[in-house]
Formats: sequence, C-alpha cells, structure tokens
Amino acid sequence: MPSSTLRRALTEHGGPDLPRLPERAELLLMDLDAPPRLGAHLRAVHGVARELADWVRRSYGGAEFDPDAVLFGAATHDIGKVLHPEELSGPGSAHELAGYQLLLEHGVTAELARFARTHATWTEAVGLEDLLVSLADKIWKGKRVPDLEHLVVRQLAAVGGEQPWQVFLALDDEFGRLAAGADRRLVFQSEYPIVT
Repeated sequence: MPSSTLRRALTEHGGPDLPRLPERAELLLMDLDAPPRLGAHLRAVHGVARELADWVRRSYGGAEFDPDAVLFGAATHDIGKVLHPEELSGPGSAHELAGYQLLLEHGVTAELARFARTHATWTEAVGLEDLLVSLADKIWKGKRVPDLEHLVVRQLAAVGGEQPWQVFLALDDEFGRLAAGADRRLVFQSEYPIVT
C-alpha cells in the first residue's frame, strides 16, 4: 500500500506545470511504493516534458515523434531509484538499467522502458523523444546542457528547413520560459521526503 505522502506527491494540485502523471505511471509508482520525493521529481520533469512536446508540435509540426511516449518516458525515467534511493540525493547511474528492467518486469514494452536507460546517456543515435525526455530532466531545475541542446537543434533544423542558429534562438526562448519555473518546481520536490 502506498504511503499517504507518496499519494499526495502524485495527486496534489501543483499548478499548471505540475500535471498528474499518466495513469499507468502513477499506478506503477503507487504499486512500488516509490519514495515520495521520486514521485514529486517525476511530476516536475513530466510537466516540463509536456510543455516541450507541445512547443515542438506547434513550432515544428513536421517533427516525427510520439508525444505520449515522451510523457510516459518523463514520468518513469528515474523509476530505478525505487531500487536505488541513495541516488535521489546523490550521484549514481545504477538506477538507469535497474529502472529499465523494473519497467519490463511490470509489463512495459522495451520501446517505452528505454527512457530509463537513455535519459542520462544520450548520443546522436537516440531519437527526438529520448532527447526531449533528457532535456526535460535538465530544464525542470533550470540546468542548460549545450551538447544536448545541440543534438535537438540539429534534429529540428533538419525537419523545419531552418538554419541551426534560428532553431537555437527559438529553443533558447522556450528554455528561458521553462527555466523560470525551476525554483517553484524545486520547492515542490523538496517538500517530499526521500523516505517515509
């Protein structure tokens, strides 16, 4: 049975940039009795991913990606921290493969489980969906990663027929807008304990 603190982290109204997670992700986190801070973190990243995906759809309608996969990936990317809660407050990558395997064990397809592995070790070989989850996992707290942004710029420039600098300027404005809510999202996450 999930703790009441986890339930609150997953369901409490957090404003328009902290929507509830997809139902399947929410139920899985409750079933696993995930740490409340993990639930809050996943909501913050999911909210930013939703805004990024919406922006890409509006600005680069020719971009081929599955927004629902992005949202599920953002909602579950750190699920391996259920098994490695020490990585909620410190560095570590053990949660990545553990999360992928945990999702597979709970009936999630490899196509959707992959975000647990790809969110922190992106390369040019990953698709736009993976990059958007990775971006959301940085921007939610206002962090900018130029190499990651460059990969997104290249993909969107190819789709939109624009010069990379034009795409970067548009993305830069969107990142600034999203990063403006970072303090509020960080406060939301910090209100929930790692352990109950």
